[in-house]
Amino acid sequence: MLMKLVNPRFLICSSKPLFFLSLNPLNFSPFPLRRHIPKRRTLRFRGCYSSCCSRSFSAKATMLNSPPPVHVRDRIDLTDKEKQIFDRLLQVLRHFNLQTQLRVAGGWVRDKLLGKECCDIDIALDNMLGREFCEKVNEYSSSTGEEIHGIGVIQCNPDQSKHLETARMRLFDVWIDFVNLRAEDYCENSRIPTMRFGTAEEDAYRRDLTINSLFYNINTSSVEDFTQRGMADLKSGKIVTPLPPKQTFLDDPLRVLRAIRFGARFGFLLDEELKVAAADEDVKTAIADKISRERIGHEIDLMISGNEPVKAMTYISELQLFWAVFSLPPVVEPSTPEGSERLCVTFMDSSWRLLQLIGSTSFNDDQQRLCLYAALLLPLRNTVYKDKKGKKIPVASHIFRTSLKLKSSDAETVMSLHLATEKFISLIPSIISDENLQILEVNGETETNDNVQPTSRRRIVTGNMIFFTPKTYFSRKFVYS
Repeated sequence: MLMKLVNPRFLICSSKPLFFLSLNPLNFSPFPLRRHIPKRRTLRFRGCYSSCCSRSFSAKATMLNSPPPVHVRDRIDLTDKEKQIFDRLLQVLRHFNLQTQLRVAGGWVRDKLLGKECCDIDIALDNMLGREFCEKVNEYSSSTGEEIHGIGVIQCNPDQSKHLETARMRLFDVWIDFVNLRAEDYCENSRIPTMRFGTAEEDAYRRDLTINSLFYNINTSSVEDFTQRGMADLKSGKIVTPLPPKQTFLDDPLRVLRAIRFGARFGFLLDEELKVAAADEDVKTAIADKISRERIGHEIDLMISGNEPVKAMTYISELQLFWAVFSLPPVVEPSTPEGSERLCVTFMDSSWRLLQLIGSTSFNDDQQRLCLYAALLLPLRNTVYKDKKGKKIPVASHIFRTSLKLKSSDAETVMSLHLATEKFISLIPSIISDENLQILEVNGETETNDNVQPTSRRRIVTGNMIFFTPKTYFSRKFVYS
């Protein structure tokens, strides 16, 4: 298949050199340049400019802006599929004369109130385990001659802050999770809680955020707000924990990342007390020690793939969580300078704005995700550590494979992008220089432009750079489809 290319004529708006390569706002260069580059030149894209120095990431600028007005519906309107599912659950209650209250919890309620569709339905039960109710659903289906479905059970794992057993089954082609309402009791000498059946109010207060503490009661077809804050915070666009934030985060440190993800996704403000707690050293230690790296990697992947990845990474940087999330080996060479995490976010911001400029048709979702990861980790491009055999390994590979537990193929693609970027940057002096424009070596191949008008040479050289550099390093899957 052919590679999609941006027309080179849009990259250069005049015959004058317009590239600006000062990628070094913190005196921390991801790669050496072969020649001196004039400092006051800018890279222009259809009249816009891109520079890693063009935007600063301050906590005040990012976190204190007023949230946009939030329209919250007064009631939840069910789709036909949702009515079918909820009617079946009520039929099970009536058939077995169960005195169980069925509540949809969390994100589904929030999204429906915001007018967004959501297929992630979690059912909270007040007096029985999720597995027991799923068995009742199958027993009812069997009595009516319908197909029964398998039940999956995800066991609790308190050591990794997974305190609840969750049952899952497929109902009318939709996966539904069932879990009991819970309350948590902590002993003085243990960080692992004792779980027991709780009331809906107790369960609501144990949720990560007030906007996720709302319930939709299937029995009564009504929204329930037991914290008395969920609806108000949703309408005002605030990210707040139901209980004091530090204790909430220490109980399950993943809630810090979830708060950041939802704040970025919806453009909501993070509560001031929440921000202080998120940056607390005890919380950072808990993130490193108490949460599995797979869960951390999943949350980061959701942020990078979301609608506001730069805002999410900025929150992580400004709350001083960057190295707790993107943890490095104990010894790296060279050591990372102070403030390098801000440079990582700045690089990602430039890449994100360029992707928005190019348009979504040029890259699929996975390619865009990997491009953003590559930009985020580009300042660490020459930072390495030694494995047990003494071999030097890029720390970006360690972050993918160990810190985030993401796919090895993702790490390999990002490494290829870093190599391609270094090659690409090394060729730019040949474009902006008035000398040696007739011959350009790209990956060992020579392009001659003897018969080309001087005013067109720069465009041709740029096109060659775009084509040949990715061709060598992205031959796997990133560029070709």
